[in-house]
Amino acid sequence: MPYCCGRLDLNVGVVGEINLKKIFAMALCLIATTATASDIDERQVLPVTEMQRNHILTEMRALLAGTQNILSALARDDMAAVARHAHPLGTGMAHKGEDHMQAVLPKEFMQLGMSVHKDFDQIAADAESLQDSRYTLKQLSESMNKCVACHAAYQIRITDQPTKLHAQPMRHKH
Repeated sequence: MPYCCGRLDLNVGVVGEINLKKIFAMALCLIATTATASDIDERQVLPVTEMQRNHILTEMRALLAGTQNILSALARDDMAAVARHAHPLGTGMAHKGEDHMQAVLPKEFMQLGMSVHKDFDQIAADAESLQDSRYTLKQLSESMNKCVACHAAYQIRITDQPTKLHAQPMRHKH
């Protein structure tokens, strides 16, 4: 018997090791699945229409893609490209359509989002003036902490109920 009463038969060899590894891996998966399945998402729900959800996610994707472009430029130490990629993510991006979302989203959510846009304005300005990639990387890291905090605090749920957003035309495009 390869494993009995807490003792391991050392004559089992490689086959026994593999079986024990499989059992251990399955046990870990079961524990992880059980823990995950029992976790309740306690983040604040942001009830939005599908169109509002698409607006929010389109902006988040633009921020993510822009951040990746900035990181790529930083890896090449191309500060002009950093500024070029950061500038469109700044407050100009936010002012293209966030006014109509203020009636739908919590003030704290909007403030956090606006602070990220202001961060990108500052990143663009500092990339041009300071030309310091390490400083820019630190700024980007601090801004990304806001993204992590926001995603930890909020979840988006689609509702069928119209919100104040439908009273105003959608003009936001990235």
